[in-house]
Amino acid sequence: MADEEKQTTMVKNTVKIEEAGPCKKKVSIEVPEETVKATSDEQYETLRKDALVPGFRKGRVPRRLLEKRFGKETSEQVKLKLLADASESALKDNKLEVLRDPDIDYEKVELPETGPLKFEFEVEVRPEFDLPKLEGIPVEKTKLKITDEQIDSEIEQLQKWSGIWTPREGGTVELEDQVIADVMLKVEGVEEEEKLDNVEIYARRNGFVGAIPVEKLDELLTGAKSGSYKHISVDVPKTYYRQEYRGKKVEVHITVKESKYLKPAELNENLFNRFGVKDEAELKDKLRESLQARLEQQSRGEMAEQIHKYMLDNTKLDLPVNVVAEQSTSILQRQYTNLLMRGVGREQIEEQMEQLKAGSEQQAKEQLKTFFIMNKVAEKFDIEVSEEEMNGHIAQLAVQRGQRPERMREEMLRDGSLVQFRLQVREDKCIAKLLESAKITEVEPKKEIKKAEKKPAKTEKTVKKEETTKPAAKKSAPKTAKKTAPAEKKPSQKSKTTAQKKKPKGKNTR
Repeated sequence: MADEEKQTTMVKNTVKIEEAGPCKKKVSIEVPEETVKATSDEQYETLRKDALVPGFRKGRVPRRLLEKRFGKETSEQVKLKLLADASESALKDNKLEVLRDPDIDYEKVELPETGPLKFEFEVEVRPEFDLPKLEGIPVEKTKLKITDEQIDSEIEQLQKWSGIWTPREGGTVELEDQVIADVMLKVEGVEEEEKLDNVEIYARRNGFVGAIPVEKLDELLTGAKSGSYKHISVDVPKTYYRQEYRGKKVEVHITVKESKYLKPAELNENLFNRFGVKDEAELKDKLRESLQARLEQQSRGEMAEQIHKYMLDNTKLDLPVNVVAEQSTSILQRQYTNLLMRGVGREQIEEQMEQLKAGSEQQAKEQLKTFFIMNKVAEKFDIEVSEEEMNGHIAQLAVQRGQRPERMREEMLRDGSLVQFRLQVREDKCIAKLLESAKITEVEPKKEIKKAEKKPAKTEKTVKKEETTKPAAKKSAPKTAKKTAPAEKKPSQKSKTTAQKKKPKGKNTR
């Protein structure tokens, strides 16, 4: 008899997996009546041991009385347990590598009095794809050459980096000016207007007014004077990182108060003292040394980008649109870590982040695709990051930041960047592995490096250039790629359904 009961409870669930779109599966599950009954019996037996019912000793309460007093709560608990166990087993047994926990609407699932329990849900999974050929990837490596013209350009950039924003005479806004303005934002679907005073806006082609990304902002502001009023209607991208603005129309009203231009610092003793040199000749030597290090890093970065492009161009995979949108915040955090690892100061990072916040759908897709591809490369070559390696990279970063390594680790753990840091170190190892077998061809460098005054807007490359022109700049930590890891859930981990999270409170049976 005991063997029969054990065999009954071991009856397997019926699971059906169907395609439901890019990276999405529909999972239909049927839990046998025997399992439903066994789980119910087990729940009532546990309840019987703890329930306190007047007139009965503990453990002696009849089943029918328990069903009468606690039937509703117990049935709910049985249902939630069956949903959680069945969905977890289905994902594990079918080796579905999900990107998030299944969202099961438990209220629509009913526990049958007789017969099997049936339910279904959709879940997003990691894309399935094949890697391209990984040996002999064509890569161009730029020959390192430093000219006097480049050094002069570095000095000009250094003067701009050390410059100050100065009120413009006449107050007429010109290209690249910093505009001080009062702003009013009217967001679609929101009654209350958002008012911002003394906001800093930069007259650049693509900029921000408050947190709203505005294209052709230079055309809107150029020529404006103090007291001028400007208005523009903005359709915020559906993949924007700020949910309150995502996909909405925003009316932007600007009242100009003042305009400033960036006045470069003079090449004099004050500037020399600031960077710890005694004259222009010593400054040039320092800049030549830092430029050499930067060009080497840039060359490695260019080769890594060529590897990324090769992998993207030769790998076919799809991503669901909602995953792209939800990863916007993670992308932003990854980019923040990128700048931090390069030793960029916090104030400069904050300024840079203003230009990194808006992401297009195509950019998000490319970053996510690259993550999945490099993750598969790491699995293929069995590449992992040891704790010793992590500690070494964190110690290097701590030296750059002037902090203790243990404090740096704690800080990264708190802000969530430690996981991304580990992923990036692993990706760097993947790139190094692919470069070992790559077909590398040396090429001549481009004739001219773009000068900073042509585009003072601090793009990521510009900020990187600014930092490496400092005479005191140290060797950078490993480069962080411009990708982001989705909130991926491994099937081996304990899977909790939404039903468990919404578990209702039952009566106290004790």
